[in-house]
Amino acid sequence: MPEPLTQADIDVEIAALQAAGGGDHPARDYAPYRSTLLRHPKQPLVALKDPEAAELSGPVFGVTDVTPHDSDLTVQHLREPLGERITVTGRVLDRDGRPVRGQLVEIWQANASGRYLHQRDDHPAPLDPNFTGVGRCLTDGDGVYHFTTIKPGPYPWRNHVNAWRPAHIHFSLFGTAFTQRLVTQMYFPGDPLFPYDPILQSVTDEQARQRLVAAYEHDLSKPEWSLGYRWDIVLDGPAATWIEEGR
Repeated sequence: MPEPLTQADIDVEIAALQAAGGGDHPARDYAPYRSTLLRHPKQPLVALKDPEAAELSGPVFGVTDVTPHDSDLTVQHLREPLGERITVTGRVLDRDGRPVRGQLVEIWQANASGRYLHQRDDHPAPLDPNFTGVGRCLTDGDGVYHFTTIKPGPYPWRNHVNAWRPAHIHFSLFGTAFTQRLVTQMYFPGDPLFPYDPILQSVTDEQARQRLVAAYEHDLSKPEWSLGYRWDIVLDGPAATWIEEGR
């Protein structure tokens, strides 16, 4: 059996993360985000003696698994979805600003009414039969990803009285193995719900919060077609994009 890490080991890991620019990450049991009190790990971390063995049995993907249509969430059904069509693009970079090529980027989101196509989402907003809300692509030689989708709507989430999530898109970055998968969220500029959202406010550093907000770029907008947003993702280092850990 793998031996659990001691508190001293954990303290060293936390110090290393903070030194690398991860000090803006919130505690996993952030009280205003109520479900973290139930979902965050309560047992010591376990050090794997052979971490590569875990990767051998995990899911994998290949270039042939991803098609050009996977990145356009507006053409996956017989008709066009309802809502504001948007283009979201950016670069995936390492801590030194170098492009991360061939990276699998996945997204999922609510529809324009703030409703997920999920059996547990009983928010009384309409579903869109022409919008599933999931997409994926591979970064190109410059580390660029690109999606065409619909701007999601805000939705209630019952965390507290009158709780509404700002409009956002979930991003997953696969790495080179399933055990390296990272998940985060992208927000839209000027959202009035920012101050009321415990998930976003759990990132206590203002600059780190701003790195989660996409920038509107008029040059990315297409006449009579879509509005354009740019959002770069930095995987580590002092300018790293906040990643959800154990959420």
